Amino acid sequence: MQRREFLKKTGAATAAAVAGGAIAAPAVLAQKKYRWKMVTTWPPNLPVLQTGAERFAKRVSEVSEGRLTIQVFAAGELVPGLGVFDAVSQGTVEAGSGAAYYWAGKAPAAQWFSSVPFGLNAQGINAWFYGGGGLELWEEVYAPFNVVPRPQGNTGVQMGGWFRKKMETLGDFKGLKMRIPGLGGKVIAKAGGTVVLLAGGEIFTSLERGVLDATEWVGPLHDLRMGFYKAAPYYYYPGWHEPGTCLEVIFNKKAYESLPKDLQLIIDAVAMETNLWSLSQFEAGNGAALQELISKHKVELIRFPEPMMDELRKLSMETLEEEADKDKESRKVHEAFKKFKEQVGVWGSVSENAYYNVIADKYSLKG
Repeated sequence: MQRREFLKKTGAATAAAVAGGAIAAPAVLAQKKYRWKMVTTWPPNLPVLQTGAERFAKRVSEVSEGRLTIQVFAAGELVPGLGVFDAVSQGTVEAGSGAAYYWAGKAPAAQWFSSVPFGLNAQGINAWFYGGGGLELWEEVYAPFNVVPRPQGNTGVQMGGWFRKKMETLGDFKGLKMRIPGLGGKVIAKAGGTVVLLAGGEIFTSLERGVLDATEWVGPLHDLRMGFYKAAPYYYYPGWHEPGTCLEVIFNKKAYESLPKDLQLIIDAVAMETNLWSLSQFEAGNGAALQELISKHKVELIRFPEPMMDELRKLSMETLEEEADKDKESRKVHEAFKKFKEQVGVWGSVSENAYYNVIADKYSLKG
């Protein structure tokens, strides 16, 4: 009798607990699942850039335990590479991956959130986004387009580019046909060059046939894969035009805000994780790729002459002021960027810069 009485009481308690929601398992099973699409500006299988977007989607699915899954489409598979922003803005897809300077024609201020000539490196721009108010400004710039941005990667300091002839003075840019996007391209145009915007898959052929005289891309890891050394023998550094190019993941605002708070936090956290992962991949891979370009493919690595760098810096400052004057939003972002750069620059002069100068002579390229 006692056993039957115990079972009756236990059963009643269990039923009450289920009815009251004390047992979570059925509730978990009933949670809504979200299925998103993401389009990118990157070619299929492009290391770190396209694979980074795919990794982001995989990690979101893992961390959310399948509550949010994202199907990723490379450039041209669902929309053209430069159609990513519009597709996300209009809600055709929920997410996209690219770089903010691609959307300068829609929002001129967007350029400051990718890379600025003679601007912040990866460490600096991440500090601006996460600790200096840069991300809030970025959200403000994208808000009229119903788009929510997040940093999703960084290339680190890029290379100066591949040239079919040696560059000895600023005058050598006059008439030079170069593939170079963003604010850096505007500086080259100001120096007398002709800026040509081409998709990644068209660059090598154009360089080989002389349609281009020069191109920049990213850095050794990707440049080796692209085979530019076969078409242009001179490899210049440093990448003054893109000292720390931020890659972005963008979300349709309505889709983002329709997610439960925990899923919003998950995609934000995974974006930050992917930001670190991407920069680490570039930093880890560029050194070995550079050594291969020099030792195996006999690439001539050349530093831009100091007088040329001084003149490019001056042209860059003029270009930035001119671009900032085009609308109030650009001026606001430029002033905030400039103020933060000065702030971290003072610290950098006695920290990173001082340390690198101490150890610089300990490292050398092996040809």
